[in-house]
Parts: sequence; structure tokens; C-alpha cells
Amino acid sequence: MARGRRRSKLRLSNIYTFGCLRPSADEGQDPHPIQGPGFSRTVHCNQPHMHRKKPLRYRSNYVSTTRYNLITFFPKSLYEQFHRAANFYFLVAAILSVFPLSPFNKWSMIAPLVFVVGLSMLKEALEDWSRFMQDVKINARKALVHKRDGEFRRKKWKKISVGDVVKVEKDGFFPADLLLLSSSYEDGICYVETMNLDGETNLKVKRSLEVTLSLDDDASFKDFTGTIRCEDPNPSLYTFVGNLEYDRQIFPLDPSQILLRDSKLRNTPYVYGVVVFTGHDTKVMQNSTSSPSKRSRIEKTMDYIIYTLLVLLILISCISSSGFAWETKFHMPKMWYLAPDEPENLTNPSNPVYAGVVHLITALLLYGYLIPISLYVSIEVVKVLQATFINKDLHMYDSESGVPAHARTSNLNEELGQVDTILSDKTGTLTCNQMDFLKCSIAGTSYGVRSSEVEVAAAQQMAVDLDDHSRATTPRMSVQEIEVESSGSNHEGETMMMMSPRVPIKGFGFEDVRLMNGNWLREPHADDILLFFRILAICHTAIPELNEETGKYTYEAESPDEASFLTAASEFGFVFFKRTQSSVYVHERLSSSGQTVEREYKILNLLDFTSKRKRMSVVVRDEEGQILLLCKGADSIIFERLAKNGKTYLGPTTKHLNEYGEAGLRTLALSYRKLDEDDYSAWNAEFHKAKTSIGSDRDELLEKISDMIEKDLILVGATAVEDKLQKGVCIYQTRHLNFHLVYVKLSFFFLFHLSLGPQCIDKLAQAGLKLWVLTGDKMETAINIGYSCSLLRQGMKQICITVMNSEGGSQDSKAVKENILNQLTKAVQMVKLEKDPHAAFALIIDGKTLTYALEDDMKFQFLALAVDCASVICCRVSPKQKALVTRLVKEGTGKTTLAIGDGANDVGMIQEADIGVGISGVEGMQAVMASDFSIAQFRFLERLLVVHGHWCYKRIAQMICYFFYKNIAFGLTLFYFEAFTGFSGQSVYNDYYLLLFNVVLTSLPVIALGVFEQDVSSEICLQNTRLDGNGVYSSVAIFFLNIGVIYEQAFRATGQTADMDAVGTTMFTCIIWAVNVQIALTMSHFTWIQHVLIWGSIGLWYLFVALYGMMPPSLSGNIYRILAEILAPAPIYWISTFWSQFLNPMDHHIIQEIKYYKRDLEDRRMWTRERNKAREKTKIGFTARVDAKIRHLRSKLNKKQSNCSAQDTMSPRSV
Repeated sequence: MARGRRRSKLRLSNIYTFGCLRPSADEGQDPHPIQGPGFSRTVHCNQPHMHRKKPLRYRSNYVSTTRYNLITFFPKSLYEQFHRAANFYFLVAAILSVFPLSPFNKWSMIAPLVFVVGLSMLKEALEDWSRFMQDVKINARKALVHKRDGEFRRKKWKKISVGDVVKVEKDGFFPADLLLLSSSYEDGICYVETMNLDGETNLKVKRSLEVTLSLDDDASFKDFTGTIRCEDPNPSLYTFVGNLEYDRQIFPLDPSQILLRDSKLRNTPYVYGVVVFTGHDTKVMQNSTSSPSKRSRIEKTMDYIIYTLLVLLILISCISSSGFAWETKFHMPKMWYLAPDEPENLTNPSNPVYAGVVHLITALLLYGYLIPISLYVSIEVVKVLQATFINKDLHMYDSESGVPAHARTSNLNEELGQVDTILSDKTGTLTCNQMDFLKCSIAGTSYGVRSSEVEVAAAQQMAVDLDDHSRATTPRMSVQEIEVESSGSNHEGETMMMMSPRVPIKGFGFEDVRLMNGNWLREPHADDILLFFRILAICHTAIPELNEETGKYTYEAESPDEASFLTAASEFGFVFFKRTQSSVYVHERLSSSGQTVEREYKILNLLDFTSKRKRMSVVVRDEEGQILLLCKGADSIIFERLAKNGKTYLGPTTKHLNEYGEAGLRTLALSYRKLDEDDYSAWNAEFHKAKTSIGSDRDELLEKISDMIEKDLILVGATAVEDKLQKGVCIYQTRHLNFHLVYVKLSFFFLFHLSLGPQCIDKLAQAGLKLWVLTGDKMETAINIGYSCSLLRQGMKQICITVMNSEGGSQDSKAVKENILNQLTKAVQMVKLEKDPHAAFALIIDGKTLTYALEDDMKFQFLALAVDCASVICCRVSPKQKALVTRLVKEGTGKTTLAIGDGANDVGMIQEADIGVGISGVEGMQAVMASDFSIAQFRFLERLLVVHGHWCYKRIAQMICYFFYKNIAFGLTLFYFEAFTGFSGQSVYNDYYLLLFNVVLTSLPVIALGVFEQDVSSEICLQNTRLDGNGVYSSVAIFFLNIGVIYEQAFRATGQTADMDAVGTTMFTCIIWAVNVQIALTMSHFTWIQHVLIWGSIGLWYLFVALYGMMPPSLSGNIYRILAEILAPAPIYWISTFWSQFLNPMDHHIIQEIKYYKRDLEDRRMWTRERNKAREKTKIGFTARVDAKIRHLRSKLNKKQSNCSAQDTMSPRSV
């Protein structure tokens, strides 16, 4: 292998404060005390042979996610199968069938059990095989590993050992947990993407120890040795304690030097590292706990039905054994043909109790066909096929990303049709997590005339509302004109924008020629605008990359917002193009002619962003020697740090920020401060002292020192970026709509026809589902997203539960709880006292308040209020709170919940909900990996629930009902025959009939029902969103019909009566016809597959009887030529076979008939009436807004008519 590349002369570590920098041992830091339990791991660097023997032999790097292996498959899988009550019963029955007490041939019990259990085990094996092949693919990846003499060769991941030195190149994954030794950058900095670990797309910065920086190429590892003593494997991703013994010194290690498996190297040509943890010892594998086991409600109900049937089985077995005991005592002495003078133990009239107890075992085996042995395996096969159809659904395929829907588990298919409450994230779920720089406020002036998607949706909703403040009204009220003004835009900017269309740029949706092409130089506050642009171009941690094809720069930033700021700065003429160890370089266009000036800004300090600080600052020195502190952050944080003379633009900027928040935009405030040389030097000394301090309070000390300089700021302006709504979430999809003075003319025709095409949330609301939004955004932004999605609407009463004052001691905390409880109580009373049936309430609560509301003494009051509200929005919530809210809704309501999200912060609620849906967004795959179903966009949830959920629920429910129907119909005929023959324990059916009944003759049609049944088409499902046999009767009819017709009648032309085999075969034929015709009547959607399986099963029965009867009598026994010579020539056989039953038409039958005869096209009123019957009344969504407006217009019309009537009454003409 060639030597390492020439290292980049860039020391990025100088700019980081909180992210990765730690004092080195040279500066006096002591090594960690590594001793005691939990700190026993020893790693010999570059000496993997030392770890081939115990006690230093650690786990290999081979990773397995399978449930079984060759040794454990059979015992574990068999345990899983016989853990089910039905299978366990049949196992006991199969064992008992070996003994003489069994009424059947032993193979009639063993063969179906082996077939069913074997099929289930085969399914488990295939699923585990797919996991095994995925493991093989990952373990076969290759990495560069140091062999000897400074030579690196490619080696499979699974063969990498503890102590190996590994070289990872740009965009490569780390094969194990590594200690970073050096990187291509001179100071050992590297960038790591941890999307696979925590779902975050922002890059993390790692830094090696200074003592290992000299290991800068391949050859330097020829003689490298060292020893690492550290903590034992544990799941904590963000902690690491250890020491490196190298060059006769001990150096402390911390998480900033650890590169975790499955994270990715970004923006760094290469790094070297030594393997510390391998395989299942790595932190990612320590965190890979299996997702919680979830079972559908139907499956749980099915278990109870099985138990009920077991009770029924025991009951009729007891009745049968009691009857046999009665017959033995009172009737057996009269049965001379049983030789009562010399009785056997089972027929001894003097001991009927013994006879009854022994007969109980026979009865339990005989009536065992009440329990459907093939139920579980058939449902498993059907669910796998249903999941395949979900995966192959082209209507849920996202062509832009190339991502299809994926059912990650098949256990919950039917649960999709029972969802009551949806708990959704906002960012990346309702929105795309794609940031566009859209607006800004500079020096008190708002710039950006293009409207956000929220503004567009709100404007169109206002148009549809046709409210009383319409600009103009025609006499007939057929046309409404509505004036919509975009916040902060002016007519001049709008006009100039319309004259200069722009090619769309990713991350930049700003349109306002006042700032473009150098026109900002003519603005009143050009100096402030210049400073605003410089803050955008300088205050960041991004790395520029030149696109050689376009000649433009792209940026690898720690967040999408930061990348959009840099893109905006470039478009404004301030192009950040280079970073060195101490400077950033910007091309600045300071004239309208287009000429640029290259400027260097020396980076003195960088105080990076943390979730606690909610801001970042950079201290720079410009070319004139002026020291500037540039700061950007949350407006609440920046405003409290402003100087008295820095609040010049505070009023208008605050107004603009509120307007941006109402438009659903993310905002940040920008500010600066000029520093004197002496003040900065004094502060920097304190800062350097804190930076190099030792102790657990180092971060707190750094933050305190940072606060000393991040004050007396001067406000420059604010930014507003848009996180776009996903396609199909909002009511309208509009491209490049801009509003200043837009007059929208809507006729009533347009109004009512829009109501026929609502989008995803509206459809889900019509299906009776409730939607809760759980987001980390601030309340104003979340509320406006709610308006844009029609979760909120004009006229809806909003209940905002907030913490007035949560600061202080325990007394204040108690007072806060009382205040929240008082708010909840008043809100509940207000909802209950509301007399208007059309009134709708929306509950809005923030994270601080939720902390108290989720406590045990208050959570059920909160839930009671939330359930009574039409929509619920929780703002500023943490991942843990999302999971707690989901648990509260699931356990408190007892109904099915679905959680949907796309980020690592949504994993908790996805796993907590009954059904978890992950969106394949840009926040990583963590949510998808934890989910039960994954989709590419929120809008696909509509089809997943309304179409597939409806179909799967109907199919599985009908399957289960049909299974119990056919087995009860079949099993009770055995009981009736028993009672008819004195409880003799004799089966009326041949053993092979029993063998084929569940496994062959009735199994395939029911699978066709579960896979292909569609009571209505997918289009009708989406329009009629609410669309969701009697075995005893059949058994009675079949048994008594056959006995009544055949028992005393001549069965053949020669006058012979039917024997038991003829009666049993005739009854079995009736059963086969009955259960197959019943399933045909149950089905609503037929393809050639259903016809083949249903009628083919009936034909297969006749074929079997014919072929079995053609075998020699030694094999066929009493069935010899029974069809050809006995049954087929007898008319009574065919008369007894054909019978029918009546069906009560249901909703979906009516809709099928309407669609089949095209009555929906001939009679639109009738079709609308039937469709509306299938919809839930809802108080959210677009349809609810239209209904509210219709009520409003009718009220106005009635009032107008009343006034006209009163005027006519008072007029002289009327007198």
C-alpha cells in the first residue's frame, strides 16, 4: 500500500471550544484513575496477536443480528410454536393419539401438526435467513488494516481484531470503535457523521491526542506500539474513560477521540485509528436492543376465542363422557351384542364412572376439530403476502427519492385499520427538513417578498372561508374577492421581483431585488446590511467544497440552517470560499458592477452552538485590525444580551420575527459587538485558562466566561428560513405563488368542488382519526403549521395551557402545579358547558407545562381534556416527553395509537405506540429502523391506513371468523353423531377426510380471502373512509338434513340403506360445499386466483374420493369405490349436497352495487348521500372548515330573510 497522502496544513482545533477541545497532558492534565470493576479492558495497540489468548481475547468483529443459529433453531423455534395454546393442545392430542383410546388413526393427528408447525418454522427460518444475509454483507465489507512494516492491506470487517491499526478514507464507515490517532489535517481534526447512531445530520468534530499527531503516514506505524486501558463495553454513546500509555507516558482519553462503528468520515481525506471495541462490544451494537414485541388486538382477541373454544371443547367432552357413563350404566346391560355378561373395563355397567373418565380422553381428541389447527400458520402466510403488497404498492413509491413503502413487520397489518389516534412529529414529518432562506429583517426593514407555503395555504383558506371582511361582494354572493397581503412586502419590491424571474436554488428561496445584484448599496442602512451579510458568511463552522462543473461552492455544515445561510450569503455577493487554521476568506461584492474583493478574517475564538446556549459566536479580526464579536442565536437569548444602544431596531425586528413565526418560518437573530484590544486580551486570558482547566466544572466555567463577552450586543437583524411542508400534507399544492395585492375570485362552484378533494389530514379526520402534533418548535411556529395543515381553523377555540412562572424553589413549583391544574379544570368545564354541537376546541401546550401535566396526579385530567378537543399540539417537547405522551394516550384511552416521525428523537414514541411509522427523511434512518412500517412522505400515511389498513383489517377479521365458522360447523357434526349413536366415541368421518380438511381442502380459499379480498376498490376506500357465518346453524342443518334424508330411506336402487361411511362421506361433501360457497359469498372481489382456489378445492375433494376409492380394499377399506358405485348413482346424495343460505347486505355490498351498475354517475345525489354515510363527522380538516362556512352562510341568509320579512310587515303596502 502506498504511503499516506500529504497532510492538509490546517489546524481546525483552534476554532472549537465546546465541541472537541480538551487539554492535553502536556498542559498538566492527570490521567484517569482506571481501576476497579467496569475498567478492566486492556488493548495492545498494533499488536493484535496479543489478543488471541485469554484473558485478553475479546469478541471478534463478526456481527450477527439473527435470532437463531444452527444449534438453537430447532429448540427455540419449537418453543415459540408450542407456546401457542392451540398448537400445544394438538401436540398433546398427537401424543394421546398413539394410544388405543384415540378414535382416529394416529397419523390423522400427527401429520397436520407436523405440516402446520413445519410451515411456521420454515417462515421463521426464511426471515432469519434474510437477516443472516444482511449480516454477511456487512461483515464482508473491507477496510485498510496495518499488516507489518508500514504496509496497509484490505481486510474483511469480520476479521479485524482488537489492537489493529485501521486507515479509513473519506466517506467510509468505521468498522469498529476506534481511538483516533491522527488525520489528514495537521492538528488531528476530523469530521464525523453519526446519522446511523443518533439520526443527526450535523457533523461532529473529533480530535486526536497531540502526542500521536506524528503518526502522519503509513510508514510511521512500522514500529508503533502502545497500551490502552479503558472502560469495559457499555451502551453509552457519549461517554468514554480511558488512558493511553505511549512513549513512557500516560495520556487521558475522552469521547472526543473515539470514532464509533457505523459512523461515517466526512470532509476529511483519511484518518488512522486503533481498534478498541469490536463486534457486539461496540457501542452501536450495545445499543441495538430489539424493538418491543407488539401484537395486534385481533391476535389477542383470537387467543381469547381459542381459549373459549377450549372451554367449549371441554364442556361438550364432559357432556359426551357423562352421556357415555349414563349409557354404560342403564343401557349397556340391554345390548346383548356387546356381551354384557363378560364386560370389558370400558363397558362395565358396574363401574360407569371409570368408563366416563376414560371416555373423556377419547372425546377431547374426537372434538378437537373445533380448534382450527391451521389458523395461526394461515394468518402468518397471509400477513407476509399482505406485507409484500404494501411493499410493492406504486401509489406509495416516492419517485423523487426512489424510496418505496416498507412493512418491516407483518404482525400489525390489520392493526392499521383500527388506529384511533395519530401522534406526529412536525419537522421532517409534516415538514421536509429542507431549509430555504426566505426572508430577513435588516435594520428594521423586512426583505423578501416571496410567501412561505404556510402563507399561501392561509391565504387560500381565507379565500375559501368567504368571511364577512371580504373586499367586495356581488349581489348574489357568487363571487368573493379577498385581499391578501404578505407580511413585510411592498409593491415596489413585488413589481421588481415579477420582472426578474430567478432560477430556483437549493436552500435559497429569497426574492427581493432590493438586496440582489448589489442593489443593497442604495438602501438607507447599507452599512448594517453589509454587516448582516458578513455575519452570515463568517459566523459558522462549515467547510466549503468547490463544484468544478458549476464553479459554485457547496457547504458541509453542522445543520441545514447554517448551509442555507451560506448559500444566501453567496447569492448576496459574499462568497465564503476558503478556511485555514486561523482564518476564513470571503469574496465580497461591494459594488453593483460585480467586481469582488477577497477579504481575510482571522478567527480568534469560536464559541460553538449547544442546545443549552442556543447561540454561537465568533471573535474575528478584520483587515483593518478591528476585533469583532459576531453572534447569532435564538431571539430570546440575543435580546436579553443587547446593549442599551443596541436596541435601535428591536421594535421593528420583534414585529418581523412575530410575522415570520406566524408564517411558519424558523428564525434567528443576528448581532455584533466591537471589542477593544485590552478588553479582548483580558477576556482571552481568562478564556484560555478556563479552556485548559481540569475538572468536571470545566464546561460550566467556559460558559460563564463566554457570557462575559457575549453581552452589550448591537442588534443587526434576523433571518427566516422555511422548513417546507411535505407534499400532500397541506390542503393545496402551489408553486411559486407570491402575494402582495392578490385578488382571488372564488365562486360557490369552486368552493364546493374543492371540498371534494381534501388532502391527507382531512381524509384521516373523516376516517374518525385524531391527530396530535408533538414538536420541538416554539408555540407560534407550531400553531401556524397547524393552520396550514387545517388542524386549526378560524372559529376554533384555542385552549393554551402554559407555565406562568416555573422558576424558583419548591413553593414556586407547587404554585405552578396549582396554576396548571386550575387551567386544566377551567378548560374541562368550558368544554363540557359548551352547548354548540359544532363548536371545536384545540389544545395547545408547551414542554414546560407538559412536565407537570404528565405527573401522576394530573395526567388523567390532561388526557380527559385532550380527548375532548378536536386537535392537540404539544410544543417544545423533548424525546422523552413524546414517548410519555404516547404511553399516556395508549394506556389512558385503551385504543390503538400510531406514532410517526423521521428522526432519532422520535424513536421513543415510535416504539411506545401500538404502531410505529418511520419516514425516510434527511434526519437519518434511526426512526425507520425502530419502526414497524416506513414510508417516504407523510401523505402516504393516508393510503397506508385508509386503503391497506381497511383491506388488511377486513381480510384478517373475515379470515378468523371464517376459520371458526368452518371448524365449528365441522366439529359439531361429530358431536351430533356422537349423541345420535349413544356417545360411542365413533367418528362418522374417515381418518383421511379429517387429515385433509384443515390442511388441504379448506386452507387455500381462506388464504385467497386474506390476500386478495377487496370489499371496495382503493378509490372508494379513499372516498368512503369509514368502511371497515354462523357455524352452529350450518352444522345443525347439515347433520339433521343428512340424517333425516338418508337414515331410513333406501339409498340405492336395489333398496339398500346407507351405511356409516356413506353417511359420513355425504356429510363431509356437504361441509366442503358449505364452507367453500360461504367463503365465495363472503368475498367481494374476484380474480381468476380466487375462482381456481375455491372451486378447485371442491373439485379436489371429488378427485380425492374418486382416486382413494379406486385403490385396493386393503388401502381404501370401506371407502372402496364409494363415489363411483354408491354415492354418484344416488340422487339423494346430490340433493343433500346442494343447499344455500341467505345474506344480509352490508354497507360495502350496497356501494359495490352502486359502482357496478354505475348509479353513482346517473344519480349524483344518491351517491353523495351514501358516501357521506360512510364518513365520520369531523371538526378538523378542510371539510370541517367548509361545513363551518356553510353554517355561517346559512345563518347570514336566514338573518337577511328575517330582516326582509320584518320590513315587509312594517311597510304601508303590507298594511
